[in-house]
Amino acid sequence: MILNMGRLLRQTALRFSDETAIVNVERGRRFTYSELHDLTNRACNMLRDRFGLREGDIYGALLENDNLILLHPWMAKSLSTGFLLGMRDSFDEHFTQIDYVKPQLIFIEKQLLPKYYEQLIDRQMIIICMDKPDSAKEGVYYFWDLIKDASPSEVNAEYVVDDINEHIFLLKFTGGTTGKGKCVMFSTANFFGPGFNAIQYSEVFPYDNPKALLSPPLTHAAGGLIIPVYFKGGTVLTLNRPDVDMICRTVEKERVGLIFTVPTVLYRMLDMNLQKHYDLSSLKTIRYGGSPISPSKLEGLIDQFGMIFVQAYGSTETWTPCVVLGRKDHDVNSDTVRNRLNSVGRPMPGIEVQISDDNGNEVKIGEKGEIWIRGFPITQGYYKDPDQTKENFSENGFWKSGDIGYMDKDGFIYLVDRKKDMIISGGFNVYAKEVEDCLNSHPVVRMSAVVGIPDDYWGEAVYAEVVLKEGEKISEEELISYCKDRIARYKAPKTIKFVDELPLSSVGKVLRRAVKEKWWGKEARGVH
Repeated sequence: MILNMGRLLRQTALRFSDETAIVNVERGRRFTYSELHDLTNRACNMLRDRFGLREGDIYGALLENDNLILLHPWMAKSLSTGFLLGMRDSFDEHFTQIDYVKPQLIFIEKQLLPKYYEQLIDRQMIIICMDKPDSAKEGVYYFWDLIKDASPSEVNAEYVVDDINEHIFLLKFTGGTTGKGKCVMFSTANFFGPGFNAIQYSEVFPYDNPKALLSPPLTHAAGGLIIPVYFKGGTVLTLNRPDVDMICRTVEKERVGLIFTVPTVLYRMLDMNLQKHYDLSSLKTIRYGGSPISPSKLEGLIDQFGMIFVQAYGSTETWTPCVVLGRKDHDVNSDTVRNRLNSVGRPMPGIEVQISDDNGNEVKIGEKGEIWIRGFPITQGYYKDPDQTKENFSENGFWKSGDIGYMDKDGFIYLVDRKKDMIISGGFNVYAKEVEDCLNSHPVVRMSAVVGIPDDYWGEAVYAEVVLKEGEKISEEELISYCKDRIARYKAPKTIKFVDELPLSSVGKVLRRAVKEKWWGKEARGVH
């Protein structure tokens, strides 16, 4: 299907021309629909006319929410492909990804420029700094100077929006099962299509002129809410970090109707009894995701805020949600409904979910298997990686989630365990092997096993058992600090236990399952 995304976005900009589209809370910036459309026209034209980026060329973005929202997802008007890097990933991770994708140009935050400049210039990349650099540097351009000089004319690019073989809209890395992550390819339809799903308007925004405050990274699940807000004529407000007091101050001042957050932030909100300190009466929806939430804590949150909670389940490969636990499914006064708080919800309209056995056959209702998902949000594979694409996608288009679960007779889906060794800590994906590789790289470490353990705050905390080389010593704090210097801080172990040996299989493979069972034996499910 061919679309002109510039025309499609312009139609909404004309409809809500003088309404506020974007508020950057920390920077004190506001843009109307008309101003946002003009700005993003200029950005697209600048890439094409000033720097010569065309179909197949790639630009990167290493940006905080306030700046990323000025480009993403509006650059869909352009024929160039976007590549999003996570601000919380490490320096080494960023350049591993950059070397794999090879973007010609990057948008970057000013505070990163001193550390990143030489490496970017060595790769002959064009650098666009979002705030004015303190001094002129060769190859560095100031975003707002470029925008001032760019043409505001309509972009008028037409391309195939639903086939990555014709056009790739966006690239983004997963957490990495092998320590380096997989680069997911998104078509424009993958990202924009779910924004039109009826459930966004019946469950998430069942009211006019939504104001949505997004504080988690827009490179993650929070970014999936931008499109439904935009097409309903609402306002997206951005924060660059999920600070609870700042969230509440913004809700009170701006009369925000929706916040998107993760369980760890909700737990802090529950403990702080915020309604005694802030007027949060404007909240109509609390949309949460990233990891399952403790049902007992959710009951406490519902007691404070009411039945305004909506949970969604997805992943990088789906980005926008595929399974939703709606408002009425959060009714703690009903025994039947209360039991459903252990679930992640039911499939969104237009999404297929199949619970599959090891041979890809659908199992019976109530039986456990791997959760497979198929539908318009599902990406078609991994960039330059046909082997991983073949391994993680079925021949008939299902994505294999790696989560083990079951579906009950009413269509609710329950997570039981993970087939892949992935930990979800504070809403972020952490892969055990990546952390083990980092630990094992220390000269005093012989081997390690990393698992997620139950934690009321993080959902799952990264836990490691480590065997040191004979005669060597290191403290827990020193080894954790070593990891934080080499991988994203949220991936580093929260705790480390030094042991004499690890459970091994008959062929000498570390049995993470045996380590995990020490902690999960009494839990109803192997995810938290």
